Amino acid sequence: MSNFAEKIIAFYRSVCYNGSLPPGISIMNPFRDNPEALDVASRFYRKFYSDNHKRYMILGINPGRFGAGVTGIPFTDTVRLVEKCGLDINGLKTHETSSVFIYEMIDKYGGPDKFYSDYYISSVSPLGFISETVKGGVINYNYYDNREMEENLMDFIHDSLEKQLAFGIERDVCFCLGTGKNLKFLTKLNDQHKYFRRIVPLEHPRFIMQYRLKHKHYYIEMYVQKLSIR
Repeated sequence: MSNFAEKIIAFYRSVCYNGSLPPGISIMNPFRDNPEALDVASRFYRKFYSDNHKRYMILGINPGRFGAGVTGIPFTDTVRLVEKCGLDINGLKTHETSSVFIYEMIDKYGGPDKFYSDYYISSVSPLGFISETVKGGVINYNYYDNREMEENLMDFIHDSLEKQLAFGIERDVCFCLGTGKNLKFLTKLNDQHKYFRRIVPLEHPRFIMQYRLKHKHYYIEMYVQKLSIR
């Protein structure tokens, strides 16, 4: 029987989106864009998820360029991958502020082994998006930043959530990272499909690190308190 880790790996090995996107928007699939991403993600999940324990789900928005967009692991940049998870990805070094917050919170919770035995982090859209700038650069793009794109992604998001729920996810409660558009979208989808009995919102790590940095420790305590009570 396949364990939790192998189910996750099989999902990410096959995940893809072939639908339409607005002009200037591209899909970001680290498992196809970077051959090492699936390898390091597989090592991560086998290290922390090689069992059949049920876990609660935490859902972010979609992978960012410097976290899951590189490592394939939500809210885990290459620095935290090495320092906190004991894994590395050759030739790359990325820093994502959301990853800093998440791993400080994980340390407060009891460390990666304890945290990942209780929780599985993913995103409403398991694949990320980038937008071209007028100067030729790229920036992160969220699934809800374009109404037409959001509607086009609906079936992909629903199918991805259903597949991940089959890993062994507790359905009583889901934690949503983001108290605005991500929460609104996920709540609407949950009302329709009844994935979870309830959804508990948490302020998004990027918002905290950008706008509430002086109160970071308060948010870490709040996260740990809510995640511990369930």
